[in-house]
Amino acid sequence: MNTKRLLVIVGPTGSGKTDLSIRLARHYGAPILSTDSRQVYRGMPIGTAQPDSDQLQAVEHHFIASHDIKDYLSCGEYAVQALSCLDRLFADHDWVVAVGGSGLYVKALCEGLDDLPAADPALRAELTRRLEAEGVDALAAELRRLDPQYYEEVDRRNPARVVRALEVCLQTGRPYSEQRSGTRRLRPFGIVKIGIDLPREELYARIDRRVDQMVADGLEAEARALYPYRMLNALQTVGYREFFDYFEGRTSYVEAVELIKRNSRRYAKRQLTWFRRDKEIRWFGPTEDAAMIAYIEASTR
Repeated sequence: MNTKRLLVIVGPTGSGKTDLSIRLARHYGAPILSTDSRQVYRGMPIGTAQPDSDQLQAVEHHFIASHDIKDYLSCGEYAVQALSCLDRLFADHDWVVAVGGSGLYVKALCEGLDDLPAADPALRAELTRRLEAEGVDALAAELRRLDPQYYEEVDRRNPARVVRALEVCLQTGRPYSEQRSGTRRLRPFGIVKIGIDLPREELYARIDRRVDQMVADGLEAEARALYPYRMLNALQTVGYREFFDYFEGRTSYVEAVELIKRNSRRYAKRQLTWFRRDKEIRWFGPTEDAAMIAYIEASTR
């Protein structure tokens, strides 16, 4: 019987995943593996709400500020690197805690991804050129024509996702959505998934407070330092895009901050929609540690 366990913590932005992950990691004597597609990059600590220095010292963390923003980490490559990391961690630990709100990273880690065609360099270069010249909305409109089903699912403000889906459609002549088999790959460890849930009004209030704290901590200055790299995938992120628009005179400072709050709330809603489709997730309030631990223990007997 395999005694190695991956405890996966998911939930919307601002729900308290980081604090919970540290409490549970300390309970189980486990290291933490981030499944956040933005916290993995260096130079973005405020806007991505990376764990602070005290939190990083409290528990061993992996995939936090581990990659340069110029080095795009796809879901597939993340899975390869994260699984290799887990092999090393499980050599010394029975438990590892995985925490983050990036649904595709969680899926890639726990289930694997479909065997889609590798990127064609010439086509990728052409789509990247079009992205820079025409913007993501033009590519999303083409994706809508070729694959209306996936168009309704994809985060249309995420250029990497739009470009990849359009790339597959153009390479194969078939909708991207038809080529996602959903075949699950077996993992050499057990998986227990828990999600953080709380009333919408409370979640939205927490998000607003967190944005205010990010601004107080220097989010504008961080965004200014990252502005030269604004076309990179890592920077297509709530909290930066709004300040970039402010820097370019499209909005005021006050409007930028309010848009960060609004777009963060919308992102949280999309995260919940994604995770609620996963029937393996058991939902708890952010401070129901005793109930979570009881559930985890019962699930692993």
